[in-house]
Amino acid sequence: MATVSSLPVPAFLAADPGAALPSATILRFPPNFVRQLSTKARRNCSNIGVAQIVAAAWSDRSAGPFHSGGGSRVRGVSSHAASASAAASAAAAPEVGAVPNAKLGQPSAAALAEQALLGSDASLAVHAGERLGRRIATDAITTPVVNTSAYWFNNSQELIDFKEGRHASFEYGRYGNPTTEALEKKMSALEKAESTVFVASGMYASVAMLSALVPAGGHIVTTTDCYRKTRIYMETELPKRGISMTVIRPADMDALQNALDNNNVSLFFTETPTNPFLRCIDIELVSNMCHSKGALLCIDSTFASPINQKALTLGADLVVHSATKYIAGHNDVIGGCISGRDELVSKVRIYHHVVGGVLNPNAAYLILRGMKTLHLRVQCQNNTALWMAQFLEEHPKIARVYYPGLPSHPEHHIAKSQMTGFGGVVSFEVAGDFDATRKFIDSVKIPYHAPSFGGCESIIDQPAIMSYWDSKEQRDIYGIKDNLIRFSIGVEDFEDLKNDVVQALIKM
Repeated sequence: MATVSSLPVPAFLAADPGAALPSATILRFPPNFVRQLSTKARRNCSNIGVAQIVAAAWSDRSAGPFHSGGGSRVRGVSSHAASASAAASAAAAPEVGAVPNAKLGQPSAAALAEQALLGSDASLAVHAGERLGRRIATDAITTPVVNTSAYWFNNSQELIDFKEGRHASFEYGRYGNPTTEALEKKMSALEKAESTVFVASGMYASVAMLSALVPAGGHIVTTTDCYRKTRIYMETELPKRGISMTVIRPADMDALQNALDNNNVSLFFTETPTNPFLRCIDIELVSNMCHSKGALLCIDSTFASPINQKALTLGADLVVHSATKYIAGHNDVIGGCISGRDELVSKVRIYHHVVGGVLNPNAAYLILRGMKTLHLRVQCQNNTALWMAQFLEEHPKIARVYYPGLPSHPEHHIAKSQMTGFGGVVSFEVAGDFDATRKFIDSVKIPYHAPSFGGCESIIDQPAIMSYWDSKEQRDIYGIKDNLIRFSIGVEDFEDLKNDVVQALIKM
């Protein structure tokens, strides 16, 4: 028979009772009850009984949402120093309880403890959102998958308390899930964001952000070099809401200033690095330009990942990722996210709750698992991509290489100042025509001929066929030549990849 008791205060909080989280009342089962279950049952929260235990045993019902710092030190203070400052300021302020999706107050004691404990991106990628302050009471190392469409309340008063912000829980699967919440906390920690919302895809993340934050009749600015489907959405869907758009070249700051001066700009939305030419935008510079005119800045940082670039610390208001790429990193799940100030992310979250586009909790688990090796994968891909770019730039059968880590790149100086690594994608043009390029693509043995990037497996494609096959006119407008190749470096050995490229170039 279950008895009701309180969750004990963790030892690391005992020294400061004033900072301790209020303990949640949970169902306490007999000793060794959980351990008597099979390993499979304990790790699979969809099993009958275990799902009820997990749903009932929230271990932080009145804790506020999580905030944490990342580990990049480009143009910023160390995360240890930032954590100490945050802890000092929070100690002077009263603790603020919050329900999920409500406006964020001060970081919880568990969040501050996690900030102080996890001082680098490596540790954050492994432990943030999970090691301390996880809602799910379980002895499993990994965060369980909570497969449920709805959450129950003990009585009407508890439901009223939830609605009025006195009881923290979930209500319906579209509005939140504890597995997904752990993922959002991890991403917020890495991006140094107040809040993150995860959604079903990177494309939907962009759509939700634009729909929630750009008013009808507004004006946005974007760049010529970007993911084609994002451009198609902007060109075809935004005008239906009376939203106009200025398109500038990534490095044209005069054009940006002109757009800001002559339009009531709501938002500047740009990738950096961009797809597929890997152009880099000075985030600090454009954030100052936008904010001086009352415009928001949203950076799509998918090609960088939070390991290489932290746009929010450089002045961006929001950062968007296709989590399908580096974040998850295994070419086996689709997802996206928006991170930034809670004031803005909450607006996106409200839109998301109405429209849908929910990330499945099983997908959230796969992304959580993938993120534990994010720093290792990205560091490996950074190194191999740089070596590959340097090798290709010297090869007589290569006409041009696009990679921000090369001194020949037009924004190499910007990349060096705001990135800790240059990413795992190398774009280049072979010294040949359409058919010669096809011959090269068809001759490589290791990379997969496929769309996407950022996974463990190397991927290669010819954009003239893969992304722009249906529009010769758009290829000409945006400089997509027949001989352009986008090469996403995986985690294979550099020498193996180089030898494969060499034999393919010989056959070209």
